[in-house]
Parts: sequence; C-alpha cells; structure tokens
Amino acid sequence: MDFLNGKIKPMYFKYLSAAFGSAMITSIYSIVDMAMVGQYQGPSGTAALAVVAPVWNIIYSLGLLMGIGGSVIFSTKRGKKSDKPGDENQYFTVAVIGSIILSLAAWVIVLVADQPILQFFGADETLLPFAREYMEPIKFVFPLFLFNQMLAAFLRNDKNPGLATLGVLSGGIFNIFGDYIFVFTFDMGIYGAGLATAIGSAISFVVMITHFFSRKNSLALERPTAVWKKLREISVTGFSTFFIDVAMGILTVLFNRQIMKYLGANALAIYGPIINVSTFVQCCAYSVGQASQPIISTNYGAGNGKRIRETLRYALYTTAFFGIFWTVLSFACPNLYIRIFMEPTAEILAMAPAIIRCYALSFLLLPLNIFSTYYFQAILKPKAAFVVSVSRGLVISGILILLLPVTAGADMLWFAMPITELLVMFYAVSRIRTYTKRLPNTPLAVERS
Repeated sequence: MDFLNGKIKPMYFKYLSAAFGSAMITSIYSIVDMAMVGQYQGPSGTAALAVVAPVWNIIYSLGLLMGIGGSVIFSTKRGKKSDKPGDENQYFTVAVIGSIILSLAAWVIVLVADQPILQFFGADETLLPFAREYMEPIKFVFPLFLFNQMLAAFLRNDKNPGLATLGVLSGGIFNIFGDYIFVFTFDMGIYGAGLATAIGSAISFVVMITHFFSRKNSLALERPTAVWKKLREISVTGFSTFFIDVAMGILTVLFNRQIMKYLGANALAIYGPIINVSTFVQCCAYSVGQASQPIISTNYGAGNGKRIRETLRYALYTTAFFGIFWTVLSFACPNLYIRIFMEPTAEILAMAPAIIRCYALSFLLLPLNIFSTYYFQAILKPKAAFVVSVSRGLVISGILILLLPVTAGADMLWFAMPITELLVMFYAVSRIRTYTKRLPNTPLAVERS
C-alpha cells in the first residue's frame, strides 16, 4: 500500500475494516466478561466488573500514549523525503522503551495496591471480593495489555494492519470461548472470566510479534539519540488519545460514586452495560481514527493537503454512520443491553430504558469528537487534540457529573455526557475546518506551526 500515491478510498476502507475488527475485538474482552459473569452471578457480578472498568481504561491508554504518539511521528517522518532514511525507527525504539517503563510501573501498582484502587473506583464490601477475584489471574500478564496496544499502532503504520487485527482477533476469540468454558463448564465464575482474558492477551501478543520475522517488517530497534527529547515528543503527540481512555476511567469512577450516592446499586448495575456499550461506540471511533491516521500523517509529512482532505471526507461520513447507528439502536432496544449482560430483575428492566435512552444521546456525537483528536494528532496539532480530550474527558463532563444531581435532580446525572459531547462538538468542528483550510495542496510544502 502506497500512502502517498495509492487510491485513497480502497486504502481507507481496507484500513478501516482492519482497525474496526481490531477495536471491536479489544472491547469484547470486557463485554464478554461482563455478559458471562452477569449471567453466572447476576447484578453483583455486573456491578463488580463496572468497578474494574477503569483499570482497563488506564492500561490501554498507556499503550495508546506510546503507540499512537510514536507511530504518528514514525509515519510523518517517512512522508518527509528530506529526512534521514531510517530515522523513524529511533522513535519506534523510544516508544518501546517508554512502554517498558510504563508497564512495569503500572504492574507494580496493581500488584501491591489492588484493594485500595478498587475501593477508590467504587467497590463496596460486597463488590470488592468479586472485583479482586476477577483481577487475580490478570495480574500475571498485566503489561501485555499495554504492549498489545502499542504494537497494534505500529503494525498499522508499518503497512500490516491485517496482522494487528489477527492478533487481537485471535486473543478475542479465545476469550469468548474461554469465558464460557472457565466460567460455566469449569464452574470458576468470575475468576474464570479473568483467566480467559489473561490468556487471550498473551495469545494476541504472540501473534503480533511475528511481524518482526516477516518480509513486511521495516521496524527495527536502533540506538536512539536524545531519548528523553523523543520520549517527550511521543508523549505530547499521543497525549490526547491517551487521555481519552484515562478520562473514560475517571468518568467511570465519578459515575460509580455518584450513582451509589444518589441512585443506588440497581442503577449501578444498569450503568455496567451502558459503559460497555459506550466502549463499543468509542471503539468504532477509534477504528476511524486508526484507519485514517497513517494515511493523513504520511501525506502531512509530504505536504499533500488534497489527499488529506479526501481521507477526512471518508472519515467524517463514517463517524456520522456510527453515531446514528448506535443512537437508534439504543433508543429502539434499550433492554437488549440489559439482557445480554445479566439476568435482570423486574425492577432493573423497568428502570433501564429511560436511563439508557438519556445516556445514549451522547453516542450521536461521540464518534466525531473522538475522531477529531486523531485528526489533530495526525496533522501535528496536539493543542487542539488536548483541548477536545480534556474538555470532554474531564473538565466539562466532570463538572456536570458532580453538579447535575445536586442542582437538577439525581436523574439528570444521565444527561452529563450528552451535554458534554454537544459542547465539545462545536469546538472540534471549528478547529477541523480551520486547520483543513490551511493545508497545502503542493507536496513537500508542509505547513509549520
């Protein structure tokens, strides 16, 4: 695939299909776990996995920090013919070094402080034993979740999106069947779900590292110069994507605590399926960003604004489709989510439709807002990406989660994210329009800012 000269449409949709499969299977880890555990242990199991959800957000986000940040610079440098050939692999090497440091730090924290972490995330004395039991086998392979995210990003930018998808797909398929076998056949319950997830992550890792033994591979570990400077560049470029997942964890914690304070355990059990569906919607947005980012980054390095605009057009159409699809599905079949993820009580089935429909209004604009951060990163506009990710992920959303139940009633909590996505959309669209107009049309006349 030639990012600089190949036809944009088939190339974009080939990358989209690979990225979509990869993103969807990644989300299946937590979704299948919750569905199996909910069917086995009821609402308490579902609520316990809602408590664990921020752990996934944090470890995945650290992988995206190094993976997206490093691979964007990797592709941009490849697009600049004036750069020293092979220089991009220094950024790959630094991304690997950063991933090792972050994974070891996260691993130590999870090993020694899992109980206070889970309590902070919203676990009470009933849910804590379930959450710790689920985490027990995952602790042994915790760094692999970070490395899988980092490797998938670089494989896509090294023109091997199919292997990235195959790696995630292999682990995901094992996780689906492993969940059923361990949870039900072997009667392991929530521990079995954690074990299936741990083994699935190891399978994904093994499949993806085979890229380094293939003819397609151009990634190589090289002795880098100015390691800390490159690490800072990677971190700045990847921060917004990193923060999207971190923010989802932060928001989950805030929601968990506010729901338990104002609405009770049944509402938290309903929120568990909502956050998993929201993860699905977010993964759809990731797939659009990951499909377009290598094409946009490489052409930005070459200064070819026309090809960037064409890629952007396909990406915007895709985000609109995903936003409409998930919103309509949520309004039409709200209790479908509940029945998938648990054996519900009559009270939960009565409460769920209104809650899900309110929250699902955010799905209409969520794909666009998340894609915008990938776009800004790909054209090296990290400040705009930072504003979008921090505003929707912490500042606006956090304020609304804390204030709406107090000022407008407990049920208004479910409107926090729809209002947030609407406000952020105005800024994201205005920045997309401004930066896209500034793109040069003549190759190698790259804008500097």
